[in-house]
Amino acid sequence: MKLLPYKKILKFSKEKIEESLAPIRARQAKKQAELEMAKLDEKIATLESKITEKASEHPIDFHQLIDMQDELALVERKRTMFEKNVQELFPDKDD
Repeated sequence: MKLLPYKKILKFSKEKIEESLAPIRARQAKKQAELEMAKLDEKIATLESKITEKASEHPIDFHQLIDMQDELALVERKRTMFEKNVQELFPDKDD
């Protein structure tokens, strides 16, 4: 990378600098959201496993089982909302 002359750098407005960083920040935000979705996927798999274990106990504690199912539904909803937001904020094609 070749550096610009100092006079030109001083002429850059803050907006211009921010504008040049926008695509990088957008990629960073998308990757951060994808990481959060992966964490939610892991949590969903863990909760599904725990629910199966809880359902196989004797006697079944239905209150705990229902609480776990509620937690799973919430995490699944969060995952769905993350995916929807990523699709809307970072469309494949720029309109």
